[in-house]
Amino acid sequence: MTASPTVPAPSRDFAFLAALAEAAGAEALAHFRVGVAADNKAGPGAYDPVTAADRGAEAAIRRLIEEAFPADGIIGEEFGAVRGGAEHTWIIDPIDGTRAFLAGLPLWGTLIGLVTGDRAALGLMAQPYIGEVFLGDGRSAELRRGGTITPLRSRQDRALGEALVMSTSPHLFQGEEAAAFARVVAASRDVRYGADCYAYCMLAAGQVDLVVETGLKTYDIAALVPIIEGAGGVVTTWDGAPAKDGGRIVAAGSRALHDEAMALLRG
Repeated sequence: MTASPTVPAPSRDFAFLAALAEAAGAEALAHFRVGVAADNKAGPGAYDPVTAADRGAEAAIRRLIEEAFPADGIIGEEFGAVRGGAEHTWIIDPIDGTRAFLAGLPLWGTLIGLVTGDRAALGLMAQPYIGEVFLGDGRSAELRRGGTITPLRSRQDRALGEALVMSTSPHLFQGEEAAAFARVVAASRDVRYGADCYAYCMLAAGQVDLVVETGLKTYDIAALVPIIEGAGGVVTTWDGAPAKDGGRIVAAGSRALHDEAMALLRG
């Protein structure tokens, strides 16, 4: 009698993250550039769009996690949290940059992070339309595209006066936060807007030097922390606390640049 082949147990690793991203990408791409409708989940006076692509991608990710790791916690932007307090918690933003998605711009991405204990242990940002997957574990980071794996390394030699700064929008900042952000921009070489999660991955890839934002949720940033740190960058809150829970975030290609930006953000 022929023995049945042994099926390896799933592991919390890059391969599993990539499988989650593939499932999410199939859902998202079915709705991209086809005029998908959007609901406003923010209520009167505000706008926070959500689409069938967001919901379908998150459902696909959650289904695979539940099958592989039924005791793990999950926090997702669209369907909330389960099993709070678990040792391992997956944090999901199925489409970070839904506005870009609705505009047909490939500047959105699927974010999947794993927090183990109190540490952002694994992270992925996938852009399925152009076929890029960014992965990190806090010690190393890589870009996978077209069967090629490229190690990521942030720029280590840029002072703020030479730096390219990015943020999703200048309208994120109000009052003292706006003044603090303006100080950083005035001291930098250039500023660009509108890339959402992609800006952080470009920082890890050595194309962007500094990302400054505010009002982020854990699902906006937790997956990006291991990528940035794995590439040699630094990411914290404006107060210097760990970034994985969100809030006011500053990410830099090097410790020296991070220190320069923090001094200006603190006034």
